[in-house]
Amino acid sequence: MSFLKNLFGKETNLQQFLNEGAIIIDVRTPQEFDRGHVKGSKNVPLDSLQNRFEEIRSLNKPIITVFQSGMRSGTAKSFLQGKGLKVINGGSWANLNKVAS
Repeated sequence: MSFLKNLFGKETNLQQFLNEGAIIIDVRTPQEFDRGHVKGSKNVPLDSLQNRFEEIRSLNKPIITVFQSGMRSGTAKSFLQGKGLKVINGGSWANLNKVAS
C-alpha cells in the first residue's frame, strides 16, 4: 500500500475505488487508446467528456480517470467531480495498468 501512497499521494483510495467496481475512463484520443490501455477501461476523449456526461453518470459507479501522464485526467476529474460524481485521478494509464491487473 505504501507504493500506492507514493504513486498517488492523497488519492490513496484507488484500491478502494477498484474494489467498489470503479469504471476507468481513459481521456486520451482513440488513436492513443488503441496503442494500449487498461483492460476494461472506457475511452472517452477529454474533448467529448462534456457531451458524454449523461452516459458516464448513468453508469452509477465510482470513476477513475487516466491519461498518458495524468495531467488531463486531472482536468477530467475536476469536471466530473464538479458535476457531483465520485471520481479520482488515476494518473498515467500505464501505471494504473500495473496496479489494476
